Amino acid sequence: MERASADRTALELLVHGVGGATPEKMLNDPRTVRITGDDTAAVFRRADDVGAETGPADDRGRAAPVPEAYVWSNLTSGNGTRALWLLLLPFMVVNLAHWMRPAAREGLRAVRLYGLLVRLAALSLTVLLVAAACEVALDLTAWQCAGTTACAERHSWLGFLSPAVSDGGWWSLPGRRLALAALVPTALVGLLWYLSHRTWRAYESQEPLDRAAEPENGPGHTALGRPGFWYGRRLVARLRAAHTAAGLLTVAAAVGTAAVRQDRRPGGPALLDALGRLLEASLVAGALATVWVVCRRGRSEHRLDRRIDAHLVHRLPSAALVLLALTLVYAGWERPGWHSDGRLPGDATFGGLALAQGALVIALAAVARVLHHCPRERSASAPASAPESPPADGDTAVERVQLAQQERCALRGLGGPAVAMLACALGGVMSGGVSQRVSDWLDGTGTFLDGPPVLLIWQAAVIPVLLVVLLVLCALLARQTWSLTRAEQEAVGRAYGVGRGDPARTRRIARARAMATLTDRGPLLVAVISTATLLLGAGALVGAFGTGKTPVRAGDGAPPFVQGVAQTAQAMGSWLIGLGFVLFVTWGRRAYKDASARRTIGILWDVGTFWPRAAHPFAPPCYAERAVPDLTWRMASWTRATGGRLVISGHSQGSVLAAAAAWQLTPSDRKRVALLTYGSPIERLYGRWFPAHFGPAALAALHEDIACWRNLYRLTDPIGGPVRLTGDDCGPQVDREPLADPLAYGRDEEHPLPAPILGHSDYQADPAFAQEREKLLGRLRPELPVQRA
Repeated sequence: MERASADRTALELLVHGVGGATPEKMLNDPRTVRITGDDTAAVFRRADDVGAETGPADDRGRAAPVPEAYVWSNLTSGNGTRALWLLLLPFMVVNLAHWMRPAAREGLRAVRLYGLLVRLAALSLTVLLVAAACEVALDLTAWQCAGTTACAERHSWLGFLSPAVSDGGWWSLPGRRLALAALVPTALVGLLWYLSHRTWRAYESQEPLDRAAEPENGPGHTALGRPGFWYGRRLVARLRAAHTAAGLLTVAAAVGTAAVRQDRRPGGPALLDALGRLLEASLVAGALATVWVVCRRGRSEHRLDRRIDAHLVHRLPSAALVLLALTLVYAGWERPGWHSDGRLPGDATFGGLALAQGALVIALAAVARVLHHCPRERSASAPASAPESPPADGDTAVERVQLAQQERCALRGLGGPAVAMLACALGGVMSGGVSQRVSDWLDGTGTFLDGPPVLLIWQAAVIPVLLVVLLVLCALLARQTWSLTRAEQEAVGRAYGVGRGDPARTRRIARARAMATLTDRGPLLVAVISTATLLLGAGALVGAFGTGKTPVRAGDGAPPFVQGVAQTAQAMGSWLIGLGFVLFVTWGRRAYKDASARRTIGILWDVGTFWPRAAHPFAPPCYAERAVPDLTWRMASWTRATGGRLVISGHSQGSVLAAAAAWQLTPSDRKRVALLTYGSPIERLYGRWFPAHFGPAALAALHEDIACWRNLYRLTDPIGGPVRLTGDDCGPQVDREPLADPLAYGRDEEHPLPAPILGHSDYQADPAFAQEREKLLGRLRPELPVQRA
């Protein structure tokens, strides 16, 4: 009998968190070498550790593990084109709602219905974005401004579209103006398709480790362990085809509706009337086909689904493009006596979208309530620290707040519907902002044009009311934080054994702890914003369709106070939505030119694009579909090749990637890996907002499956928190007691200068980090002896 040659080798695979890090900083060495990977994501080692597994036996037996750094920051912050991802923010948010489903048994009809409703809401956002582009290009520019002599003269570049300025030129007919302007929203759809297709080839086409599916029995099952979970190539291709077709059909409907309405007037050409009816039937058939494709998920996660539905991926968008081309030809046909006046029928379009989105969100909330049952059964690995346990007498005020906030799933299972409502609100604000700014630019005096649809003006007018609600809520949260700071000062003195100590120092530490609890009040903020948005949106819808006028004109004849409120709300809403649009464009332009600003945007995507694009194909790509297979392949290949011990060490979002990669390992490989997490949002954020995948039962099962797990956190950390799993036969308690932050209250021999409050950063600077890593390595068993050949 003999042991494997590297049975004493130990490896620490470091995974950074949001914002990224350089390999030199992660490894604390200026000389690093890329071991495997490319310019997008790679594994690095110190130059001295490149041949650690094959070096002399005394080197292989050293106490410290060989550190490796997995750097994935370029997956979310790369070249300047990433600034375009700001346009996709509503799509990213609605995609998050898909994964916020309450925990429930797979296969239930309600589970499938939940996913269907989110995908339909995502489809409505695509239609809304394209409809906003049509409103700007077709209605405001080609229909209203080019059809008004004063506006066309003010903007000379529109002269060739104006009947008066161009003296009846070929492009001056209303249908031809609309057909030409339709190239703008069509180009937008093409850009979305290109971005989605390009990222699809770079992210969704990365194959994970191919392995057999495990039995899905027991409450600890999570879909994150399925072989095909991080391989959404087929699903994203299907959804991309459907959303592209929906965008093209929206443009066709915007152009064709005006022409059909003209042809149905008494005395219109019979042939064009018949062609218009045939066109409408074709558009309805295309819309039904698109919705059918969206309703059918068409993906298997129990294996690597390598199929591509070529007949849908290619034919559906192509058919929609052909139908759009025929619509443009139909609209461009000469129609004597056709003049552009008023607005295009946009109110009905935006009103129908708003009504459909509200109905989808309400239905989604009803389904979520049916599915909601936060996993409260005490698992074998977590009997004593389940969230429902009462707080201990020794808990500080901050710990009691955190425990109380984590006693239940976010919003009692309504986190998904609330976030879906926010996505629809973002889409509406962006659409209204663009329309309002373009209208003000085209019609500087406000006398030439009718402006955007009335509904968009009403939606802008309710924004000041929403801001007032937010200000009141922020004031309440600030008051609670101030009270918590005062209550925590005594606990800080006890923790450091200084009594009253330095009041200023004590107050700063207590304030840092209190501010960290704001993360746990996130559900309240989301609930208030979503509820207010739903109610105010319904009020805007009733006001727009009940009066058919803008808020100012609807207030004519009302008491002076009501008129003043209407005027103030409409003026402030227009100003605020315009300011938001300007800030949005400025930020995007800065991100395009400035790498640091682009990295800031990348931090948003680090949090929002962890999940696959299962609801919206135009959302920013899921970096985990590259990062998780990378980590899984690296861990599996290294442990099988060397038989050594491996600790995967994840900070912040890196800890979530580490856990997801551990779930993807085979059971035998999983038993040879230890997990060290610090500043981890696994339970504090992901466990609450995504209970179906990171619930207590799933985390307890992961604790049991891997060799051992240790988690470090601080009370001053606004992101990381405890995992709340106790120990038994499957290993020691996961959570270490909260780390001291700062490391020292005042000056001493070990800290001659004042120690900083670290919060979410520099966990490795704490001596507890090396201690816990050593304990994990000690619990890992080297590979068993192998039979001599």
